Amino acid sequence: MPDTENGQLRSQASEHGGAGHRERLRERLLKGGAEALADYEVLEYLLFAAFRQGDTKPIAKVLIKRFGSLSAVLNADPGALAEVKGMGKTSAAALKAVALAARRMTRNEVEDKPVLGSWQALLDYLTVDMAHLTVERVRVLYLNTQNRLIQDHHVGDGSIDEAAIHPREVIRRGLDLGATALILVHNHPSGNPEPSRADIQITNRIAEAGRLLGITVHDHVIVGRQGHISLRAKGLI
Repeated sequence: MPDTENGQLRSQASEHGGAGHRERLRERLLKGGAEALADYEVLEYLLFAAFRQGDTKPIAKVLIKRFGSLSAVLNADPGALAEVKGMGKTSAAALKAVALAARRMTRNEVEDKPVLGSWQALLDYLTVDMAHLTVERVRVLYLNTQNRLIQDHHVGDGSIDEAAIHPREVIRRGLDLGATALILVHNHPSGNPEPSRADIQITNRIAEAGRLLGITVHDHVIVGRQGHISLRAKGLI
């Protein structure tokens, strides 16, 4: 059912979701700091774009309860969002647009800058882009001699082992691109970013192949909802 046809939502407008409430929420957003709004209120405000009138607080709270957090809602599959009572394609698209904007903002902080000198920006970008994925995704960031990003290559989805990522193919692509260094990246859908034995083994195989052909493996970053791990920082490369 289209969002604008949600009769229950419209009927609640006079109780809480009228213009006065929206105006108060807008003022808190504009005048307050980063914590001016609770997570459900951020969602509530974002949903104003899809619902011209009515109380969006109940839907916002249901979304938080179902998906677990604000970031999980914004990173949820659009189909799953649209299935929530009161939601629809328009409201799901409004939330996905915010998630897309966040990815673009963090990516812009990484592009055209030396990656090693913008490490926190890189971690922010990877966290926004990968922390809430429900599948394990492998990427290789290829860098030039100035450590600027040449290509962010999506290798594939699945466990990071030699069945999914081939050291020779990783290095060969780097040679084709003229890369002199790379950073391996993948996520752990479990949320725990601690490296497995397979993570360490494949990293060392790629690093060894790179040494033979003049491509440095700067790091292997594992991203999860609970944070990130750098194999370089742990002394595993």
